[in-house]
Amino acid sequence: MPESHAPSLDLSTLYRDYARVVHGIVMARAGWRDADDLTQEVFAAAAAKLGNLRDPAAVGGWICAIARNVASDHLRQKMRRPVHASLDGDDVAEPAVKGRTPSELQRRVLTHIRDLPEAYRETLILRLVEGMTGPEIADRTGLTHGSVRVNLSRGMQQLRTRLEAEGWP
Repeated sequence: MPESHAPSLDLSTLYRDYARVVHGIVMARAGWRDADDLTQEVFAAAAAKLGNLRDPAAVGGWICAIARNVASDHLRQKMRRPVHASLDGDDVAEPAVKGRTPSELQRRVLTHIRDLPEAYRETLILRLVEGMTGPEIADRTGLTHGSVRVNLSRGMQQLRTRLEAEGWP
């Protein structure tokens, strides 16, 4: 079983160790289009608050909480602004995932993941988009290994059911 990850508290190490999980969290909550900018915003906020973190072992949960808050704040601000385009399909049309335009199946997967419960959405994005393993997700987010396993299993089952209903194998 891997040891708990408690990085030193400098910003470059924090970014190296948590950039994928932060990107995945903001992507799962706020959409694909804004994920890169919001990731940078999370690390800027973390840099400003780094001296306030009392327990270095809690850094994973702390940075994830900042990511969730930044994404939620972004969504609240976005909802206050006049919207000229649909919020539902726009973010999936051309995501900033690895700089490629997704296939139709990838678009459907991303759309369905977005409609899943939050716990499943985050863990599936971290696994399928960010390429993290279950133990990495648990280590970085502060979730238990069992919770990650359950979230991935249930999320994949719901995703599979939705895709099969549309005729995808």
